Amino acid sequence: MDVLLVGCGPVGATIANLLARYGVKVMVVDRSAEVFMAPRAIALDNEALRILQLAGVGERDFETIAIPYVRMRSPLLGLFGRINSMGSLDGHPKLVTFYQPDLEQCLRTKLEAYDCAQVMLGAELKSFTEERDHVLASLDLGQGHTRLVRARYLVGADGASSLVRQLIGQEFKGKTFAEDWLIVDARRIAGSIDHVEFICDHRRPIPHMVAPGNRERWEFMLRPGERREEMESEARIRELLAPWGNIDDMTIERKAVYRFHARTVDAFSKGRVFLAGDAAHITPPFVGQGLVAGLRDAANLSWKLAWVVQGRAEPAILATYDEERRPHAKAMINLAKFMGRLVMPRSAAIAMMTHGSMRLAGLVPRLRAQFEELQIKPKNAFRKGLFVKGSSATKLVRGAVIAQGWVRGSDGTTCLSDDVLGHGLTLVGFGVDVSASLERSSAAAFARAGGRVVQIAHRGQRLHLASHNSWEDLEGAFLPGLASTGWAAVVRPDRTIVHDGPATDVNRLVQESLALLCNPVSVPAMEAEYTL
Repeated sequence: MDVLLVGCGPVGATIANLLARYGVKVMVVDRSAEVFMAPRAIALDNEALRILQLAGVGERDFETIAIPYVRMRSPLLGLFGRINSMGSLDGHPKLVTFYQPDLEQCLRTKLEAYDCAQVMLGAELKSFTEERDHVLASLDLGQGHTRLVRARYLVGADGASSLVRQLIGQEFKGKTFAEDWLIVDARRIAGSIDHVEFICDHRRPIPHMVAPGNRERWEFMLRPGERREEMESEARIRELLAPWGNIDDMTIERKAVYRFHARTVDAFSKGRVFLAGDAAHITPPFVGQGLVAGLRDAANLSWKLAWVVQGRAEPAILATYDEERRPHAKAMINLAKFMGRLVMPRSAAIAMMTHGSMRLAGLVPRLRAQFEELQIKPKNAFRKGLFVKGSSATKLVRGAVIAQGWVRGSDGTTCLSDDVLGHGLTLVGFGVDVSASLERSSAAAFARAGGRVVQIAHRGQRLHLASHNSWEDLEGAFLPGLASTGWAAVVRPDRTIVHDGPATDVNRLVQESLALLCNPVSVPAMEAEYTL
């Protein structure tokens, strides 16, 4: 077995699908035999939807609702903040809500199509030992049966109470908020909301949002002295939901009291063991980034594991998983904590000061745009990691994710550009066919490392299009701006830009990019097959 994956929630199932797509032999174990049917995570952004696309999940595979805007209201000052989330970015809506059981079932169904993936539900990890070249894990299969599994690597995506994290001795550092919250998920025929609303009342803050299937969610912060049993009672929920209707006209799907956390580990990996999702970090829900952060983990880690187990890269690249992901996860936690201070001010005086400052800042167009267009959201761009350092002479940013847009092939087929890039490394020529300048040895080495060559041309540019792997940029997502003299970029499977430069330097770009993989390929160049 190449990878043993513990946990088949949305993050674990996404990792499993990505590994299987890359051809990795993966075993997934989860102590629960069924999908947990109560809704939990509820929001996804365009980045998360793009990662699901990478894992083979299309926008019609599970139901979502696009959210046009997020409003923040104060009973003292009225509307003091608004986030515009209407429209799309990188081919997907900027913000959607969803029903988590539907997504989990979709991911598990997709996983069934892969012969290299084995799913063991109702099986629980008990312990493991790490050897020089493998991990040996003991599984409890129930009814007194056990099984030993040998795998090259182990990934813990087993949630906030992760056993994997405990077994490798990683502390979960951070903050637990003192406030408890009652989460109520309900279905009703006639909904009252089409967006996300934060009622930022210092006496009882209430986030309220719409979800697919005629669902809505409310979150009520408990006041001092209020107990879980009281808050989860039918009488109390009836009282709390009264401003939005009669609960007799609703079906309550979940009612539970939670305490929010802001925590992360000191390292996302130790030896041959890796942590992902809530096992590595927990984000307060105020910016809807909890599951999104886990999906970013999945995209970053999966291809690196695949390239190592398949001999396309040296194990040294696995250290960049923690190096790239942990700083961004921490930045998202800090943003969520900032939003939390807006949502739940501790007193009327603090509410007046905080919300008043936000209203005043909104009078300055530049400051208003930073909040409304969510420019304060940390960009998923790495300061250091598996890319060639340096700045670009174009709008491309090394260590950041390349844009996605709609493209058209020579046969008239249209699709999103990520589907053109495929599942491996990609050498992209913008406005020029770089395969003509690629030396045979460079092409062979790139192909051995799982690479392919693609041309993205201006819309309508046909005179110099290559016969295959050539696509027109229909929306201007890439061109103009990259091809005044012809430009090229090397892109990782997770769509991160590794290197870029003039098309005339394509051989250097390829060689320097492959050097990051530690030149792992031992197959003689003359024996390698490659396609341009």
